Amino acid sequence: MAYYKGNRTIYSVLILICIVGFWLFENFYTPAPYSNKETSGLENNFPKAFLPSSTTGDIVHHSYFTLSYNEPFEQAEWVAYVLEKGHLTYDDRKRPYFLEDPFVPSKSADWRNYKGSGYDRGHLVPAGDRRFSKQAYDETFYTSNVSPQDREFNAGIWNDLEQQIRRWAKQYGSLYIFTGGVLENGLEEIGEEDVDVPNAFYKIVARKKNNKLHTISFLIPNKPQFLPLRNFVVAIDDIEEETGIDFFAELPPDEQKAFEATTNTVGWKF
Repeated sequence: MAYYKGNRTIYSVLILICIVGFWLFENFYTPAPYSNKETSGLENNFPKAFLPSSTTGDIVHHSYFTLSYNEPFEQAEWVAYVLEKGHLTYDDRKRPYFLEDPFVPSKSADWRNYKGSGYDRGHLVPAGDRRFSKQAYDETFYTSNVSPQDREFNAGIWNDLEQQIRRWAKQYGSLYIFTGGVLENGLEEIGEEDVDVPNAFYKIVARKKNNKLHTISFLIPNKPQFLPLRNFVVAIDDIEEETGIDFFAELPPDEQKAFEATTNTVGWKF
């Protein structure tokens, strides 16, 4: 009997040690950054002339995408990246940890804000667009590149849009992509850091043809959707009005007017 009680005590202690160890690991373990200052931005070939304005001035250039972080909302107000046909590989990548972005001056929100919230950590730059490189893939798991998304929205129409954009990249070549949530006052907040939950997300896609920019843009409510993607096509001007962001800010006003007011889908095969 004493032997049995002794074993039970040992097992209880081991279980307690495992629980404490797991808790310490989950709450205090921080992996090394996925990029560093020496390499960050070296491979980022997004044209600076196409970058949007920033309402905060907190612009971060990672190796394979650029973002503008909005600290009061604890997420990026936009991310910008290039998607090329050659980026679309089927390389198998090990899913890394979500990690605070060390290059955001205030640091991005901790991933634990999302735990138990009912919302997905929705990627802005999709991890699936960055399988061609381990660093490129891992960088998409900085929390500066995620935003709270309804699970059915994320797995549904948002995923459909990402798949459609990959088809366009295969068909047309290089695409310039901007995406983010519409950040405004009065949004629902989650976690200890009050991460805001956007009511809608936008995505702008541009490509060059005959030295002219051709664009298509979407604004989609952050909830389950059952209509075709075409129903969510809007003008870039509409997204600018909703977000307060000036897209293609460095281009001459006349050049912007040539495409920012249109909802024409000609040239974009669905």
